[in-house]
Amino acid sequence: MLDNVIKYQEEMFVALGETLIMVSVAGIISTILGLILGVILVVTKRGGILENTLLNGILGKIINIFRSIPFVILLAALIPVTRFFVGTTIGLKGALVPLIFGSTPFVARQIEGALSNVDRGVIEAAYGMGSTPWEIIYRVLLREALPEIIYALIITTVSLIGFSAVAVTVGGGGLGDFAIRYGYQHFKTDIMIVTIVILVILITSIQWAGEKLLKKIKH
Repeated sequence: MLDNVIKYQEEMFVALGETLIMVSVAGIISTILGLILGVILVVTKRGGILENTLLNGILGKIINIFRSIPFVILLAALIPVTRFFVGTTIGLKGALVPLIFGSTPFVARQIEGALSNVDRGVIEAAYGMGSTPWEIIYRVLLREALPEIIYALIITTVSLIGFSAVAVTVGGGGLGDFAIRYGYQHFKTDIMIVTIVILVILITSIQWAGEKLLKKIKH
């Protein structure tokens, strides 16, 4: 039953590597951008330490627009943007830009939610002690919300794995492309099953590692 898997094992490992690269690069960049946007959303809201309702409203609407677009449609809509940034709309590079645009708004909202749960009294106490807004952001908001932030990033990473599978529509490579090209199109069920098993193991490992990290931080 696994004859086809053995036959294409080299291609499978290449596809796994491409998935890991897509998830890692897109995850790091979207985390940085999402963290910045999430902080801006929290500190500029009404009553925030850097209140700016105009900026908050505009940024919130932009994020909501991108969050409402299905990823497969976003892939096609961002073709000109992708070509501008990386010079191509296909392959591994062509998949990275949509992955970043698709996950950054999600990260931003997750970070916003985590920071919004920080006790208002702690923020006011820090402000009363003479802390600057930037000190409050780093020493209070980010530190107090760190467990929730990490949990949000775990969810984002898992979502990115799913997005990377959809990236097959632009020839993005990865396990999704491997499963479609060698499994679905050639009616090789064993390849499809093994690909699913690999994805399940990958997601389970990420969740396990994330939970271990959360327990250490909480302690």
